[in-house]
Amino acid sequence: MTLSKQVNSEKILARSQEHAARHGRKNVHALLEHEKPHTDDNPRYDTTPIPKHHLPARSMDADMAYQLVHDELTLDGNPLLNLASFVHTWMPPQADKLMAENVQKNLIDASEYPATQLITNRCVSMLAKLWHADETKNATGTPTTGSSEAIQLAGLAMKRKWQEKMRAAGKDVALEKFARYFDVEARMVPVDASTNYCMSPKRAMEYVDENTIGIFVIMGSTYTGHFENVQEMSDLLDEYQAKTGIDVPIHVDGASGAFFAPFVYPNLKWDFRVKRVVSINASGHKWGKAYVGVGWAIWRDAAHLPKDMVFELSYLGDKEYSFSLNFSRPAAPIIAQYFNFIHLGFEGYRKISLHDAKNARLLARALENSKYYEVVSNIHRPASDTVAAQAGKALGVTDDIEYYSPGLPVVAFKFSAEFKKEYPHVKQKWIQTLLRSKSWIVPNYPMPPNVEDVEILRVVIREKFSEDLVERLVIDIIEITESLMTDESASTQVLEKHSNNSSHGKKEKEASSHGEGVKPTGHDSVC
Repeated sequence: MTLSKQVNSEKILARSQEHAARHGRKNVHALLEHEKPHTDDNPRYDTTPIPKHHLPARSMDADMAYQLVHDELTLDGNPLLNLASFVHTWMPPQADKLMAENVQKNLIDASEYPATQLITNRCVSMLAKLWHADETKNATGTPTTGSSEAIQLAGLAMKRKWQEKMRAAGKDVALEKFARYFDVEARMVPVDASTNYCMSPKRAMEYVDENTIGIFVIMGSTYTGHFENVQEMSDLLDEYQAKTGIDVPIHVDGASGAFFAPFVYPNLKWDFRVKRVVSINASGHKWGKAYVGVGWAIWRDAAHLPKDMVFELSYLGDKEYSFSLNFSRPAAPIIAQYFNFIHLGFEGYRKISLHDAKNARLLARALENSKYYEVVSNIHRPASDTVAAQAGKALGVTDDIEYYSPGLPVVAFKFSAEFKKEYPHVKQKWIQTLLRSKSWIVPNYPMPPNVEDVEILRVVIREKFSEDLVERLVIDIIEITESLMTDESASTQVLEKHSNNSSHGKKEKEASSHGEGVKPTGHDSVC
């Protein structure tokens, strides 16, 4: 959530008014107070000022209010060309209709909307099965507003289970260091080029001790799209437990990957098939392909969700149970998620995801073939330990997804060393600025704190981004890059000033992690 400052635009505009208004004289509407502006009969000719920063004193016709808001929103970027965001921006008309029909429903009121609650329960069951939870252990879960809420709930549950374990062992559960909200020390594992800019399980073990409540492993880095190795992390923790007796659970932050890996890499073990994984979170509004406002937290079984964290509610009618940071929340996004589940099924999700991965590989290869860029992501590179990879090396480029390194359809790239050496005057952030002038939103941002001197551009490939658009994007990137190679004149000075001062550039930098207002820092989860 971004913070906004109060802007007194009325004073600014007052100084900019035409002569009569500037000198305190009444405008024509005030002089002709007995005659109202022609807002009803001729709204197309109306020039009545509308207050922007305080509540209007009078009402306005609904159609006129709609048109004013509609027209102002046309200044927003095109969601299809927003390649910074991981958030899904398109659903079929039938889903739009379902959301409009149910926009007034409050999910928390299960007694009033029992069918909606039934649909929610079905979604939890579908996800638990998709992520290979043991059907005999009664996996439990809850919808959330997104992965930010889901991962916090999972962390709170881990903390409470750790506290129970420490009390049972007769130990003091007070912590010496505190995070701002939840009284937990976050030990951030440094990442760098040698770890593909994602967490190394071996390096993570250096931060594990008896006070570790759990390890968060990310399925889909916000920097590069890499999957962190859940199985390796679990194996190392098994060895650690055998030596020390300390049992450390794993939570999988599947904000993006939990709705991508099951369909594209069904044989990859990252979910509840890994016994040490106790919970998984996901964003339904990313590769779950619903509109923004839905996430999920699923626990392997009820034993990993402490009972004292579940609130019993009775004042809405029937007895209900809740585990969430927020109380009221819209039901429509959950209904849209369920629509996707029954509309797409496993086959539909797989087809779309394979299409996304193919287009990401095309973009990555094109950028590398230009010699101007080095691609940091690995989604287009062969996997080293699969039969398909070994066969693919003999055949060349293939469509078989098993041939390639697993990851999200994300292309992170930067100027190649040769390009920077030959054209030192060209700054990578100019690519972002000039692409924005062509309506593309492609963020340029620094890597984690210990390697912040490395900047990358990043493109997130989503469902509606076709091969034709990949081609158009590549053409624009190459044309812009080549125009900068030959221009060392004053125009680059103007561009530098624009890059530093433009609001678009600042907002895109703030939204570089996934288009939702927070730049990624270190080994962290995404919402």
